[in-house]
Amino acid sequence: MSKTQEQSQTGVPGLDEILYGGLPAGRLYLVDGNPGVGKTTLALQFLLEGVRRGERCLYVTLSETKAELDSVADSHGWTLEGISIIELSQIESALTTRSQNTLFQPAEVELNNLSKLLLEQISELKPSRLVLDSLSEMRLLAQNPLRYRRQILTFKQRFSAIDCTVLLLDDRSAVGPDVQVQSIVHGMLTLSIIPLKFGINRRYLSVTKLRGARFREGNHDYVINRGGITLYPRLVAADYPATFTRTTALSGNSELDKLIGGGLDAGTSNLLMGPAGSGKSTVASLFVHAAAERGDKAMLFAFDESLHTLYQRTRDLGLDLQGHVESGRLTVQQVDPAEIAPGELSNKIVECVEKLGVRMIVLDSLNGYVNAMPQEDFLSLHLHELLSFLNQRGVVTIMVLAQQGLIGAMGTPVDVSYLADTVILTRFFEARGEVRKAISIIKKRSGAHETAIREMLMSRSGIQIGRPLSDFEGVLTGVPRFVGANTQIMGGDPLTRA
Repeated sequence: MSKTQEQSQTGVPGLDEILYGGLPAGRLYLVDGNPGVGKTTLALQFLLEGVRRGERCLYVTLSETKAELDSVADSHGWTLEGISIIELSQIESALTTRSQNTLFQPAEVELNNLSKLLLEQISELKPSRLVLDSLSEMRLLAQNPLRYRRQILTFKQRFSAIDCTVLLLDDRSAVGPDVQVQSIVHGMLTLSIIPLKFGINRRYLSVTKLRGARFREGNHDYVINRGGITLYPRLVAADYPATFTRTTALSGNSELDKLIGGGLDAGTSNLLMGPAGSGKSTVASLFVHAAAERGDKAMLFAFDESLHTLYQRTRDLGLDLQGHVESGRLTVQQVDPAEIAPGELSNKIVECVEKLGVRMIVLDSLNGYVNAMPQEDFLSLHLHELLSFLNQRGVVTIMVLAQQGLIGAMGTPVDVSYLADTVILTRFFEARGEVRKAISIIKKRSGAHETAIREMLMSRSGIQIGRPLSDFEGVLTGVPRFVGANTQIMGGDPLTRA
């Protein structure tokens, strides 16, 4: 492999994936973003990766002291041993000595001396990786765009001569984007932050430019925790070709499976929709429990329900989910929508499927998933990509969606019914002064299903699916009426028309 094809791994989990291996070595790159987005953290990870690979690394800081850099490193559990650091106090000392008794403008002398000092240090150290933090100070010293551009070009030529990979950090202190640097650098990474009214801020990284190399476009979520930046590449379903054998997942309830048309097929996305309390999560629990009983690995993401309540509720129905969790066949993870980035969640799902061999995924509920998305306009696109990936991997996906309202006209926070291969609808209806539950199948793309609306009863004996509610009309509207002469409903006496 030639030098122009060599890549410098960044040391940032996920970043090398969207760069298809790393940054082309020996080039100049701009890391752009407002204060607080993690530019210094990313730069330190880049240099520490170089230290791990036995490369010489240099950090030139014009905006922070070495003590501040040590503090950043310590907060992540790092040591900067092996990284040469030139800080502002050293530069100022050298500039003060060299700028005395001159007829030139102070700014011009300081910029020239700064440039000379840095190039001397670089020629002496010959680093393979270098970080210059930040460009805002150099921009102020240059005072005009022409001198600033010429200085950056000088650095670019000298760095290229010693085959050094350079990150230039810019905090956007200039008015508008710094087009001078953007046109010169080989590549550009942009870090952005979107503060929300509640919960963690959403952070995105995008590769704005990378000459002569492939990269994955778009915004990629990242988080900053102890240990540095972790980036979650945007999911592209086309990167995962379909490879699975079509099978059918049963619920363990023969009447429910009959209603659905034999069960839920592998590689399909299935939506359980209805008002709160109508039995959606319970039906999803049936399929998860049955999958674990068969020995298939399943994953349940609980957005709205605590694990204690989930285990107790299912235990009362005769479903031992906690036992399957302890055996390792089922994984249940409680998700706080205010504390997780959408990309982090989709990355976790991909990891479960690709590394753990999970065959069934349950999202309970999509209402919580919506709350985890700061840009709800793009939720459908995000879900489309996620569901396409799961379908191509032969996973049975079950999504629970609570509709707004209990009876009458009901709405949803987001319409994803067109994305689902199967839509299962639950409803309340009244009979003899009692509130009862009904279940029906609205659509199923992968096969035939019953068109009947059946009663559903939940008790300590489990879930029972009753006879078709042929003597009722308007059950799906949430305001049904009795039209039959005589009928028998589960758990009740024969009904007669008044």
